[in-house]
Amino acid sequence: MILVIGGSGSGKSVYAEKVALECQKEKRHFYLATMHVFGEEGQKKVERHKRMRAGKGFVTIEQPTDIMQCLPALREAGGGVVLLECMSNLAANEMFDTEEPAGSEQVAEKIVTQIGVLAQETEELVIVTNNVFEDGIVYDASTMEYLRALGSINVRLAERSDAVVEVIAGIPVARKGKLPVAAAEKQEHRQKGAPACP
Repeated sequence: MILVIGGSGSGKSVYAEKVALECQKEKRHFYLATMHVFGEEGQKKVERHKRMRAGKGFVTIEQPTDIMQCLPALREAGGGVVLLECMSNLAANEMFDTEEPAGSEQVAEKIVTQIGVLAQETEELVIVTNNVFEDGIVYDASTMEYLRALGSINVRLAERSDAVVEVIAGIPVARKGKLPVAAAEKQEHRQKGAPACP
C-alpha cells in the first residue's frame, strides 16, 4: 500500500498515477473514483482526470461511498492494481451523504477498516490524499469535524502503508519507505554559458 499525500495542485494525482502504472504492469489497473459530481466545476474536474488517464488501460470504477462495493469487479478480474482518487472525497462523502452527518471517528474507523480489506484484495493499492490543517484556519464546526476525520485517516493509513510519499510542487519526497517511482530528471532551463544559480 502506497499513500501519496500533498496539497491542492501539488501534482500528487499525476505522481500517484505514474506509481500505479509502474506497479505490476502485467495486471489489470483500476481507477477507483470517489468524487460525487456536482455542477459544472465538478464535471470539468472529472473530465480533466479522464483525459489524464485516456489510453493508459485503467478500468474506472465510480464508488463515492462504501468502497467494499468494488470488490466483485476486482475479484472477477483476479485482483490487480488499484489507484484510489481520492481519500478527501471519500471521507467527505461518508460523512455528509446521510441526513445527519457522521462523526469523525465513525468515518475514520469505517474507511480505515475498508481500506484494510481492499489492500488484501489487490496486488498494489495506491491512495491519493490531501494534507490538512496546514493553512492554520479555523473553519465552521462541520468542516473541522471533517478535517479531524481526514487527519485521523491519513495518520492511520500512513502507519499501515509500505511507503508514504509527499508531493511538493510536483516533486515526490519519500516520507516512509523508498520512493516507488523516481522523480523526473531535472530539466535544464538556462541557456548554455549562463551562470548557474546556487
